[in-house]
Amino acid sequence: MNHDDLRIWSKRAADWAHDYHATLRDRPVRAPLIPGAIARQLPEVPPEAPEPIEAIFGDFARIVPPGLTHWQHPRFFAYFPANASPASMLAEQLANAIAAQGMLWQTSPAVTEIEQVMIDWLRQALGLAEGFTGTIHDSATTATLSAILTMREQALDWAGLTEGLSSQPRLRLYASAETHSSIDKAVRIAGIGQSNLVKIPTDASLSMRPEALDAAITADLAAGFQPIGVVLCAGGTSVGAFDRMGACIAVAKSHGLPVHVDAAWAGSAMICPEFRTLWDGVDGADSIVFNPHKWLGAQFDCAVQFLRDPTPQVKTLGLRPTYLETAGREEVVNFNEWTVPLGRRFRALKLWFTLRAYGLEGLRARIRNHVTWSRELAAALAELPGVSIVTHPSLSLFTFALQDDAATEALLARINGDGRVYLTQTRHQGRYVIRVQIGQFDCTQEDVCMVEQVVRAFL
Repeated sequence: MNHDDLRIWSKRAADWAHDYHATLRDRPVRAPLIPGAIARQLPEVPPEAPEPIEAIFGDFARIVPPGLTHWQHPRFFAYFPANASPASMLAEQLANAIAAQGMLWQTSPAVTEIEQVMIDWLRQALGLAEGFTGTIHDSATTATLSAILTMREQALDWAGLTEGLSSQPRLRLYASAETHSSIDKAVRIAGIGQSNLVKIPTDASLSMRPEALDAAITADLAAGFQPIGVVLCAGGTSVGAFDRMGACIAVAKSHGLPVHVDAAWAGSAMICPEFRTLWDGVDGADSIVFNPHKWLGAQFDCAVQFLRDPTPQVKTLGLRPTYLETAGREEVVNFNEWTVPLGRRFRALKLWFTLRAYGLEGLRARIRNHVTWSRELAAALAELPGVSIVTHPSLSLFTFALQDDAATEALLARINGDGRVYLTQTRHQGRYVIRVQIGQFDCTQEDVCMVEQVVRAFL
């Protein structure tokens, strides 16, 4: 295949994509297949000779779509979405065609400088204070790992990078049980250890108790441990919990500890000023992550980390051998020094296209609709016999259940087996509950109402 072939087949692919999205409502949201069904349709050995693109594309169209869970389906209400607006898809096509490697400013100045501007556009859109800068990661998991590695090295005066952790004091990180499992993964990868992630009790609103945070830090200091930082939750994955930012940040700062805020899903909603009370005090944080790919329509992967001061993270993650120097341009930003990978895709392009194509008002309208429709759906489900709303809508996320776990689990299996909508489960205070999250870019009020119809049909 050459570039002349690519020109033809890119147009064919665009036509296929249009038809795919136009027919998504006619497809089951989740593939009704068993493990191995797709692999069995592929040859066991790689081809020795070139194959015609007609055959390759034909196999793609025959094998792949029936084996997908359709994340762009307008009735995908399960996990937080990985949205892909049409403007974002177009930008990704161009980024793929350019195939730039943006590890250094000099390797692609446009990649670096557009990223810098997009970070500030988003800072303004979310109402964050001037002075925050930041970078784009692949996912919130990587952004959080970067923040926690930085916390570790700040606490050790960067000795961990050179001497390792074996001779260091026992390190302690603080978060609530409502934070995402990426926090747990980060403490493992960072060498801090799962047992040193201290889960702070929450109050009735599922917010971290500031006095409990203070007590835990004080007790660890008395025991000779080394606290390194606090991770706060702005829209927990399980049921949408929010920590009280201002009060918890004040406690952390009283002990000289940096704070990272995980707003991976809910951060996007902060483009709507009326929702910002949910994270009052967030400007006091040192690091904040949110995923535009979850609710703003920027195609996965696109996680933005805001930093009050990038210097500690660059000192932790940066490494500049001679072959990565930019001669005569020591002052330029090289974003590979802000992140774990050296290689960097042109992720900012889809932000540029998406923000311009829909505008903040267009994106706000979508988020406001999702929040309103979530509340309406919760109210409708509460009217059904035997259904109880366990956690009320936090923005566009809520949970419901039947009288016992077995009945709830059986109901979820029937719902997802039907294929018209897709929901997931969690455990809340020991109870098995069904999560409903409204956030797909192209869903309508009618799509959301389908959840109530399906639940009612299987009660």
